[in-house]
Amino acid sequence: MDTNQRRKSGINLPASMSETSLRLETFASSIKLSSPLKSMSPRTISNLSASSSPSKSVSSCSDRFIPCRSSSRLHTFGLIEKASPVKEGGGGGGGSEAYSRLLKTELFGTDFGCCDFNAGGLKGGSPMSPSKNMLRFKTEQHCSGPNSPYSPSILRQDSALSGEVSTPPKPPRKVPKTPHKVLDAPALQDDFYLNLVDWSSQNVLAVGLGTCVYLWSASNSKVTKLCDLGPNDGVCSVQWTREGSYISVGTNLGQVQVWDGTQCKRVRTMGGHQTRAGVLAWSSRILSSGSRDRNILQHDLRVPSDYISKLVGHKSEVCGLKWSHDDRELASGGNDNQLLVWNQHSQQPILKLTEHTAAVKAIAWSPHQNGLLASGGGTADRCIRFWNTGSGNQLNSVDTGSQVCNLAWSKNVNEIVSTHGYSQNQIMVWKYPSMSKVATLTGHSLRVLYLAMSPDGQTIVTGAGDETLRFWNVFPSMKTPAPVKDTGLWSLGRTQIR
Repeated sequence: MDTNQRRKSGINLPASMSETSLRLETFASSIKLSSPLKSMSPRTISNLSASSSPSKSVSSCSDRFIPCRSSSRLHTFGLIEKASPVKEGGGGGGGSEAYSRLLKTELFGTDFGCCDFNAGGLKGGSPMSPSKNMLRFKTEQHCSGPNSPYSPSILRQDSALSGEVSTPPKPPRKVPKTPHKVLDAPALQDDFYLNLVDWSSQNVLAVGLGTCVYLWSASNSKVTKLCDLGPNDGVCSVQWTREGSYISVGTNLGQVQVWDGTQCKRVRTMGGHQTRAGVLAWSSRILSSGSRDRNILQHDLRVPSDYISKLVGHKSEVCGLKWSHDDRELASGGNDNQLLVWNQHSQQPILKLTEHTAAVKAIAWSPHQNGLLASGGGTADRCIRFWNTGSGNQLNSVDTGSQVCNLAWSKNVNEIVSTHGYSQNQIMVWKYPSMSKVATLTGHSLRVLYLAMSPDGQTIVTGAGDETLRFWNVFPSMKTPAPVKDTGLWSLGRTQIR
């Protein structure tokens, strides 16, 4: 078919199709335009295929597109571009190219046109190879616009995550801004150096109010009076054992008492301090007590003596005391602005950390990394500092803007919570090690001096001189790290601890 015949018929055929490839003139002469399509027999339609092709095999066109390149004969449709196409005279070549581009667009979409694949790489040439299957999974690099599913921002061959879809960044975890439970705690003292709240592993909260210690069961909200020290003494500190069966009580007269929490019976009374015992800390076997007399006493309930050793190093009242999780080191903070670290056999501190410029009450050992210690300073310091106790180096320091009263690590996620006093009285949750703020909680009208964490690690309770205990859901559970819901075990409301 020459150029004049093509123009006369009004059909632009690809350059690769010859006169014998498609006999439209025979079909036009044998069938009238007014005859319906259903009058055509299947044999007549099959005769539209090339009858004089050099190939001996006879193939028929189908109304389905088979996505197998080796058998699709894409050259029949003009989809395979020749390296040096032969353009026949006149405008036939331009029409063939336009037809080919239009067919590609209809079959593969608008983004297909910008992809130039070649057997040797991403160079100009054929967009597909007959030797490769269509619609197969592969990790070849595609060039496309930002709206394409093969955008380089999602799939990149030269990326470290080749073939993997990058997940979008997770939204910040939402922390409820209001407490889900508030308890009235009359006579809860507003004294920075005392430690009057602790939560046991058996889900019982102990609170020292005046001369008495009260136990509040978180499972049924039952309140039990543990002890009354009488008019001449007062409660200065409370601390549960790790098993949660026994509780130690430090008194204003310097005694350290041990009580059976389930039977509400006193087991032991130990002396040795000259004045109030404001802080207590249990290891697996040893009970340590810090006092205003600047000494730390080590008590062992298996021996009859009041204490087995005395640790001397602070020059003022001891107000912070914590054993490491492996029982190897004891950290102590004092009103002398010192943070001291002792080992289990030492009579002298193995580390003296003096970077704080105010009293160090807030102390917490990380449950996620051995030897990582956090400490917080008072009003003149306002900083949370992180230490490597193995090397003695300070790892980081963050100015919180207000007095640091307490610190507690989450055991479920690598975060730390701090409570503050002058001047903002806030509670802050930090992500470690970036120390980005997860949440800032407010509600107490006076400095938040007391902090304890529930056994499951999801809820904290804070106490303040405003004589209230507030329960906050701040951390996710360990099994399902989903956002903390704003509903708790207890109904919203305000009740009394006694």
